[in-house]
Amino acid sequence: MRVALVIERFEPHGGGVEAVAWNLAGALAAQGADVHVVARRAAPHPTATLHPVRVPTFWQPLRVLAFSRAAAGAAAAAGVDVVHSFSRTRRQDVFRAGGGSHADYLERSHGPVGRQLRRFSPRHAVLLSMERAVFGDPSQTIQCNSAMVRDELARRHGLPASRLVVIPNGVDLERFHPERHRDARAGLRGERAAGDEPVWLFAGSGFRRKGLEVALRALALSGSAGQLWVAGRDDVAPWQRRAVDLGVAERVHFLGVRNDLECVYAAADALLLPTRYDAFANVCLEALASGLPVVTSAANGAADTVADAGFVVEDAEDAPGFAKALGRLLEPATRSAAAARARPIAERHGWDDCAKALLALYAGLSS
Repeated sequence: MRVALVIERFEPHGGGVEAVAWNLAGALAAQGADVHVVARRAAPHPTATLHPVRVPTFWQPLRVLAFSRAAAGAAAAAGVDVVHSFSRTRRQDVFRAGGGSHADYLERSHGPVGRQLRRFSPRHAVLLSMERAVFGDPSQTIQCNSAMVRDELARRHGLPASRLVVIPNGVDLERFHPERHRDARAGLRGERAAGDEPVWLFAGSGFRRKGLEVALRALALSGSAGQLWVAGRDDVAPWQRRAVDLGVAERVHFLGVRNDLECVYAAADALLLPTRYDAFANVCLEALASGLPVVTSAANGAADTVADAGFVVEDAEDAPGFAKALGRLLEPATRSAAAARARPIAERHGWDDCAKALLALYAGLSS
């Protein structure tokens, strides 16, 4: 089967969607697919044929529209059986709603401000218009990476169940493994004088949406035990000041962007992610694969995978609820039991499993 993956940037070390597309290209090829990638910027891939397109990049609304047109032409010229888009494009067989509903994202992440962004921002207007066009096209199948996204799209856009397919993201089970990076644990913890106290890891860029405010308040409410390590891209200065205000500055360490998150997971004791909105936070699967319990919010599509390997707090703003969950994990027996259940959950979500599910979907569409 010849498959075209459409994505603006196709790189191994990009953001969440870039990592998903890169890993899926390899996993699909390993299952026998002939994989083609249409992108405006791409790194060489060992198993995929690249079809680069050139579009203006100086203004995002223009870039999105231009890429949508150029990608449709390139995919058609490639003569593939199925076109699967990971970016907001108008023409494809399968559209991956990796960010969920953009309208829901604006409302949950920005509240009343989100409504103003919808009205006055050209960027958001284009994204919302593209989203409406795709969801209004009955010929397109929508891949949802979580049941939360499926339910959002059905509610907001009236999409029938026949067009919505839930295929969660995968995880690299070799890179993220509890036995592979044990040597890193002592070194990283020693750098930050963690000793034997628990280390809660907050991992994700865009600290406001990911819930760092709630994580800091939960740390302050949970007593004097435990450190919070913050990994990701954002301006740390206001968050350092907030940690001072809450009296936890000495217990909070900002790690910046890390390309060795597998080692950081090995040094931590649980993942803490009180996100306001995540269609599916990949870090949850990575943490589970690394043998870490996960504490997250119900506003995270990946919460369904946590099961009994951690805790899901219904309200993303409920700092006392997150503090209570951390308190439970301060008990060594509770933390150990949750950690033991983490890896088996992740093992059901390897990239090969994801690729097999997608190939079955493609086969159904092209038959």
